[in-house]
Amino acid sequence: MDRMIRCITSDGSLMAAAVDTTNIVAIAQELHHTSAVGTAALGRMLSAASIMGAMLKQENASVTMKINGGGPLGSVVAIADSRGNVRGYVEHPEVELPLKPNGKLDVGGGVGRDGLLMVIRDFGEGEPYVGQVRIATGEIAEDITAYYAVSEQIPTVCALGVLVDKEEHQAMLSGGLLIQVLPGAAPEAIDRLEENIRTLEPMTTMLAKGMSMEEICQKALAGFEMEILDEFQVKYVCTCSRDKVVQALSTMRREDIVSLADETGYAEASCQYCAKKYRFSVEELEEIARQAAPK
Repeated sequence: MDRMIRCITSDGSLMAAAVDTTNIVAIAQELHHTSAVGTAALGRMLSAASIMGAMLKQENASVTMKINGGGPLGSVVAIADSRGNVRGYVEHPEVELPLKPNGKLDVGGGVGRDGLLMVIRDFGEGEPYVGQVRIATGEIAEDITAYYAVSEQIPTVCALGVLVDKEEHQAMLSGGLLIQVLPGAAPEAIDRLEENIRTLEPMTTMLAKGMSMEEICQKALAGFEMEILDEFQVKYVCTCSRDKVVQALSTMRREDIVSLADETGYAEASCQYCAKKYRFSVEELEEIARQAAPK
């Protein structure tokens, strides 16, 4: 089962969160039939969104992340709730790209570098907070670091990784780490963190070694006393329902609702996050149209 921990240094200078999303990414790959590079891009977004969602304090809050740099993958989207449960999709999941010269998947090439990373925080009431930043590399972790620096002025380190089997193209390991410098941190604490980050192994390397989330945080925060704030399981969770599809259909013009039925007499809607299909007969569409507000 996938798991997240959040911790803080005892001197209150640094906060860190680490998440293992191996099962989440395997489920996402199965649902969306993603290519190797599509799996890596979506997996990184899912890990980041899970951590950022868990940072929200309100029970019904959520965070939506969307990145599109004009690359062949199109938009990559992830949504997480305040417990770190997450869902997402890739606009063009079938896209394959050659490996980079170093043998790594070309996530930056798939995402592209001419566009925006957008972050929307919905606190369940009032207007959502929307922040965005120009894409730095398209590799996602660096773009999230840039987002926090530019949009929220919070010094942040983000590490994301998805290990995909090069022959079978199956996701094997996935996870993420996010560290933030808290207000009032001493310069020597920042210097120590920077030294730790320079020697920190890639996220998938640490996962492949069997390191726990605690051990990963302890390694990133070497030289500090660390206190665990909380820990919990995280899952791939979609919140779609037939009622939500009906609500979406009800926003259309009445004549357009009825016209959705094909020659078989049915209309079908598919959830882009979990691929679940909802089928409506002509009679059901007519009833939805009758109850819909006039447009």
